[in-house]
Amino acid sequence: MPVSVSNSRLIYNALKACDVKIISALPETWLVHLIRMADDDPDMQLIRIAKEEEAIGISAGAHLAGVNSALLMQNHGFLAAINPIVSLALLCKIPLVMLISYRGHMGEKDAWQTQGGLVTEPILRALNIPVWHLNSAADIDRRIKDAQTLAHSALHPVAILLSRELMWED
Repeated sequence: MPVSVSNSRLIYNALKACDVKIISALPETWLVHLIRMADDDPDMQLIRIAKEEEAIGISAGAHLAGVNSALLMQNHGFLAAINPIVSLALLCKIPLVMLISYRGHMGEKDAWQTQGGLVTEPILRALNIPVWHLNSAADIDRRIKDAQTLAHSALHPVAILLSRELMWED
């Protein structure tokens, strides 16, 4: 799959412009370049997690220490992390900036991704988590900055869904 290096670089640079210092991630195809960029950057702390739930605690600790963080995950990973999102982030008013690869949405060819794609947005909305679709490279800087601003002013999780149009180069 041709994941866009250039759009991944734009996303990474937008995170850096928001003074993000910690990125938590589990390996995922659409996020491979973002994870590599974080790993190669001496000014960024990449924390490789075993389960997405761990990223919620890492971002909570970062927030309490006054450090900006971001979570990179697939939408199935978001679904796996619902318990700590509800019982830690929402309950304790922890800002989370979640960049979620929106697998299983329009154009998905892998059958095993489709069910997660169908329920991602309804669950985000049921949890009252603001969500933006990131479809265009032109919107990257503003969407990421606005998401971080809202997360920190509301002390609430926000989700940016990274679309196929953005992450793939056909």
